[in-house]
Amino acid sequence: MDFSVDAFRATPAFDILTKLFGQSEHTDWLDESMSWKQTCYIGDWSFLPQTRFRGPGVPDLFSGISVNSFQRFPVGSSKHVVQTNTQGHIMSEGILTRLDEEDYVFHGPGGDSARYHLEHGDFKATAEDEDWFVYQVSGPSSIPLLLDLTGDERLLDTRYMHTLSTTVAGQPVRALRQGMAGEVGFELQGPREAGRAVYDAVVEAGQRYGIRRLGNRTTPINHLENAVPTRNLDYLPALYEPEEADFLAHLLGSPWHIPRAFIAGSFEGASLSDYYRDPVELGWTRQINFDHAFRGDAALRKKLAEPERVLRTLVWNSDDVVDVQRSLYADGPHHTFMDMPRDLRGHLWVDRVERDGALVGTATSRGYSYYFRTMLSMAVLNTADAEIGTRVEVVWGNPGDPPKRIRATVARAPFKPVRSRVDLRAHLAALQARSGPAG
Repeated sequence: MDFSVDAFRATPAFDILTKLFGQSEHTDWLDESMSWKQTCYIGDWSFLPQTRFRGPGVPDLFSGISVNSFQRFPVGSSKHVVQTNTQGHIMSEGILTRLDEEDYVFHGPGGDSARYHLEHGDFKATAEDEDWFVYQVSGPSSIPLLLDLTGDERLLDTRYMHTLSTTVAGQPVRALRQGMAGEVGFELQGPREAGRAVYDAVVEAGQRYGIRRLGNRTTPINHLENAVPTRNLDYLPALYEPEEADFLAHLLGSPWHIPRAFIAGSFEGASLSDYYRDPVELGWTRQINFDHAFRGDAALRKKLAEPERVLRTLVWNSDDVVDVQRSLYADGPHHTFMDMPRDLRGHLWVDRVERDGALVGTATSRGYSYYFRTMLSMAVLNTADAEIGTRVEVVWGNPGDPPKRIRATVARAPFKPVRSRVDLRAHLAALQARSGPAG
């Protein structure tokens, strides 16, 4: 296979978000995008692969390929597991939950990496595919909604990134407290055959709480507002190096590791490694622990000691954004089309970020936030140019199109206030004090 940048730019695009998240809109994307701040939503992440790992050797297996420590991993808890190559660049990531003493499930494509190392190592463990439904139910009114559905007040005492076994619509489910949107909520998980009954029950009970079903047009906006980088949309997994040739051959045919869309945007890297990222510059430093040896540990020690780049949000100048749209209504060449609320074809869209004409970083996940009424993007910037309030310019436009320099201001990442870890009993009491249990 051709792993040059030109080959990735030439790959035909297709609507990956529709294939993954399904229907583009249920009410409309403007309405749906308000749900995680004002009411609640249900989103379907059942497309993620799940791998079940069993045996006493599972912690050792993950320890050698992950930046995370597994010395403390109580039953019922979950970890955001980040896997790196020898240079400290991210290979994959996902959520690992400890179901029982020797029973674990991994959500995400990183299960393939663990399975590969299991097959090529000496670990007392097994791996097999699972097929679960995964529904995120999040937003301020998600808590009273889930209490109605389950009648289980233990939800209120569930710690962040911990799970609880409960029942919805007569079906046993596992509820993982998490917050991809930066708001309170749970992820409901269980065998796929029970998924429709659970989904319908949530939607029906959620009517009194203003629930919205997320379509693919607005789903990525909560990742943007909450600064959750996504593989193949914000970075390229570090798979395309000679040292990974055997692993990549192992993955042939998997839609999670072979490029699903092409590279676009004004940034033109010399090689695919220019599109790799490490957990330090993506803000995943709390996951890194050096109490064990893992691939890339020496490189990450240096990156942590002297970070070269950091994750920020860029707030794009609205007048400059409107100029891009206005060019479509004038004669002659126009600027590269800017979809709303963001590109839906699954590109790894990477734009140059400049300060005083010099390259200082790259911007990804450009998207319009209806709640904040502005265009935002994530950006990995040189530390010297990442101070909040710094003025920069994003170079908008695919190579060959008329470029547009868009003024932007550096802001914190996440851009929105993060409420996912608040005390749920206090949260519920505040809701009831304001408007009663119906929200």
